[in-house]
Amino acid sequence: MDPTDLPPPRAVPGATALTTFSLDAPDATAVDLCLFDGVGGADEIRIPLARHDTEWRTAVPGIGHGQRYGFRVHGPYDPSTGSRFNPAKLLIDPRARAIAGTLAWSDLLLGHREDAPDEPDRRDSAAVVPKSVVLTEPFDWQGDRRLGAPWDRTVIYECHVRGMSRLHPRVPPELRGTYLGLASEPIVDHLLSLGVTAVQLLPVQHHVIDRRLARLGLTNYWGYNTIGYFAPDSRFATGDGGAQVREFRTMVRTLHAAGIEVLLDVVYNHTGEGDAAGPTLAFRGLDNRGLYRLDSADPRRYVDYTGVGNTVHAGRERALALVLESLRYWVAEMHVDGFRFDLATALGRQELDFDPVAPFFEAVDRDPLLSTVKLIAEPWDLGPHGYQLGRFPPGWAEWNDRFRDAARRYWAGLPDRPGEVETRLTGSRDLFGHRTPQASINYVTCHDGFTLRDLVSYGHKHNELNGEENRDGHHDNLSRNWGVEGDTADPEILAARARAARGLFAMLAFSQGVPMISHGDELGRTQQGNNNAYCHDSALTWIDWESGQGAHDLLSYVRTLFRLRAAHSDFRLPRHAAIDARLEWIDPIGDPLVSDPAFPRALGFSLPGPPALVVLMNGEEESRQFVLPARGPWRRVLPGRVGALEGEIEIPAHEVAVFEEL
Repeated sequence: MDPTDLPPPRAVPGATALTTFSLDAPDATAVDLCLFDGVGGADEIRIPLARHDTEWRTAVPGIGHGQRYGFRVHGPYDPSTGSRFNPAKLLIDPRARAIAGTLAWSDLLLGHREDAPDEPDRRDSAAVVPKSVVLTEPFDWQGDRRLGAPWDRTVIYECHVRGMSRLHPRVPPELRGTYLGLASEPIVDHLLSLGVTAVQLLPVQHHVIDRRLARLGLTNYWGYNTIGYFAPDSRFATGDGGAQVREFRTMVRTLHAAGIEVLLDVVYNHTGEGDAAGPTLAFRGLDNRGLYRLDSADPRRYVDYTGVGNTVHAGRERALALVLESLRYWVAEMHVDGFRFDLATALGRQELDFDPVAPFFEAVDRDPLLSTVKLIAEPWDLGPHGYQLGRFPPGWAEWNDRFRDAARRYWAGLPDRPGEVETRLTGSRDLFGHRTPQASINYVTCHDGFTLRDLVSYGHKHNELNGEENRDGHHDNLSRNWGVEGDTADPEILAARARAARGLFAMLAFSQGVPMISHGDELGRTQQGNNNAYCHDSALTWIDWESGQGAHDLLSYVRTLFRLRAAHSDFRLPRHAAIDARLEWIDPIGDPLVSDPAFPRALGFSLPGPPALVVLMNGEEESRQFVLPARGPWRRVLPGRVGALEGEIEIPAHEVAVFEEL
């Protein structure tokens, strides 16, 4: 049906209470509000909006909580100028607080004809597009507020809402895999036992599954394909008519009551609409030129710094306003404590190059609300000069992959630059010397890549289930299988893997900066060698709470590590100068470590305390004698507990030993 032949809107019966709808579409020629009785496209009522400068608005009586709606935006369809209006395509409200329904992939979603991309597809998409939802339900926060925990006390636990509780035997079955499941007592108790102070949730803003995965029968489990910047994803809730907002807030309130902050992994660098061949779902159909980076030589094409087809132009006024409004909403109305920004370099690009004083960073710094929350950058994107580790503004922390690689190389026995391990353990002064050590988010594993168990069990990635013939995912994982690829019953190999896993965790816990644990690593979670499991919502990606290999021993060890970290303020020094003054590197014979050590993989350090602490690391292939500092006696606290020790002590290959002064 041609859009000009669509039926006129019908009057909406009901009460006198008014609900106001608005949409920012400065280049549109007309906008229709579309009301629906349900998620499907039937029983549509259309109401024209009136223009007020760049915004379109109307107030409608008789609209209540849970009302489904969308927009049809009229204007020229001319991809050669970057204009892609098509009123045949129902649009999700970019500012909707809730979205109902799951995207049903169909060619009806395309704004263009596949056989003639410069021509609009006139088929109606309403039946297959999720609907925006009106919310009027109040929420009792019961006095909840953001926690504001200091960076030097922060321990981050990166996790997936569904994967955390989907298999937990003590979480009620109806809550497994949900916001409420994440906030359930057994999960909270587990987090507290690890010393976790903040959960960092993989994307929870409403997302869509991209076309390729849908055709393969896979899904976008991680959720890095956002379409609703204000809407909690309904896949983690017990319902989608507003329950997702209520249950997300309940989760935040519950975690705050336990002293755990909530950080969101947010994707403002691109949207789920993909490249020029992708669907018209929201942004493309209302302000394509104002929200996306388009190729100046051919506005039909999108600049792609993100690897998924498009890039949001955060330097432009309307795109920046949308991102800032979304961030403020999550802080003010949803009480989150901060954000980790996916591919954050893209947000700081001017026309091409990254700029730490780009409009986005300046706006956040000036904002009286956003400047008070935790801000974490993934300091790279896929564009030219995309790797910007260490260059983000003051007040920002950054994922430090240099720490990750140094830790992996050390425990896998791979060569590295002299002094690299020492530099990473002491807060990466070369990267963050102009800031604090807490600007470094230290991690060994994260959602993207091997789990920790797989890191010590596989020499190569095994992503065959992803449908790309194992071409996807990182190729150089700095991993070591210790003699057998994958699972084995060989006790010597298992013991070597266990020592390496403990060493990786110890390096994380005893580093200056902010440690981040990847969910399930403390339980021996495996993805069977898959290092890019973004497309699997199954036991492959969920935490197995009952049968992780060596789970009990490793969990106990990790809990002890982070109790030691919490008890010793020397692991949380606020300035690089303070680290230099208090930390002393020592070699196996008890002398100060020199720049060209005789034993490059056998080293330790001492901290004055009180109580004084010594950490000895033997990354060599054989046992090594160490001389404890003379001021003892010492008590070994990891591994095991023994009586007073002095003088020489033998540290097995690939082992960490920790001593407290008696």
